[in-house]
Amino acid sequence: MNKVKLDHYKKILDLKLTELLADAEKTVSGMNRSDEEHFADPGDRALRETDRNFTLRVKDRERKLVAKVKEAIERIDDGTYGECEECGEPISEKRLEARPVTTSCIECKTEEEETEKQRGQL
Repeated sequence: MNKVKLDHYKKILDLKLTELLADAEKTVSGMNRSDEEHFADPGDRALRETDRNFTLRVKDRERKLVAKVKEAIERIDDGTYGECEECGEPISEKRLEARPVTTSCIECKTEEEETEKQRGQL
């Protein structure tokens, strides 16, 4: 992959990383402020706890995405970005545009998903 394309993907990944980290910071500060609220009604407390748990699950997924973005940036830096980790073939630009953190070409990913689907049926 040429330098111009690598720079393009690095910008996308840097922007996504900045966005995720800023959003995480807002969530943490918002949760700290909302922890000060006290609800007398058990239903209100339960709703608040449910909302908090949902937010934490979403943030955990985003934390995992942050790690994938950082790994993708490392692959750009070490020259392996855009290569399928399974077969070593180039990952299509269309796939990289859709999912810049991907490590698999569409063929290998499809095969992996089929295998997972078959295991689930056993």
